[in-house]
Amino acid sequence: MSETSPRLFVVSPHFGDAVFSCGALLAAHPDAAICTVFAAPPEQPMQTEWDKKSGFANAHEAIHERTLEDNRALELLDAIPLRTPFRDCQYADSPSISQLAAALEEIIYRTTANTLLMPLGLLHDDYVRVFEACCEILPRLSHLTWFGYEEAIHRCTPGVVQARLADLAQRGIVATPAYPSAGHTIDAQRREQLKREAVNAYESQLRAFGAGHYDDVFAAERYWQLSVSRGAKKSGARRAGNAYA
Repeated sequence: MSETSPRLFVVSPHFGDAVFSCGALLAAHPDAAICTVFAAPPEQPMQTEWDKKSGFANAHEAIHERTLEDNRALELLDAIPLRTPFRDCQYADSPSISQLAAALEEIIYRTTANTLLMPLGLLHDDYVRVFEACCEILPRLSHLTWFGYEEAIHRCTPGVVQARLADLAQRGIVATPAYPSAGHTIDAQRREQLKREAVNAYESQLRAFGAGHYDDVFAAERYWQLSVSRGAKKSGARRAGNAYA
């Protein structure tokens, strides 16, 4: 795959997160892989406040319908769905950062991706955990091109983006404002139209947000190219060696 048409791999904490934050970019990159991390229902029946707002009687019904919504949205964008068997925090599940990192790294190795997009982990606990997992594997996969995306809606909270950029610097990760290659030839208006259609496929999510509370999803997408310092690379290599010794 050429530099002007990279194969994208987008890490999406929940169903819809990749489309909400990166949908216009995905519209320009057919066959992008979307890996939803928290995609499994809880073992025991339950109903959370979010699932109730979304219109579901229980969590199993919610995950089933959200999976179908995700399939419809990704089909509109010609994207490939990938999912890991973890449950999000509303279902009282708490996989370790190492577990998340190992699962993501294994899936990435099985793809032909050369450009990875990860959430910046701005606010929600699940976003933060996925961000931490990606930071764990980034030094080991630094030969790939990495971008962090600002999560739609959460990025509107004052100061959260600035705080994350400072945190990245402390980790030895340089964040530079940059937009990934446009890839497939498609005009901006068409990209925005496809994104809007894909976003609207997540009917239950939009119902839970409520009218007027997800307008930021349709604002301009923002990305940061991430590069790792030599010291961080060495640290990652030592951790990898310990993990597989």
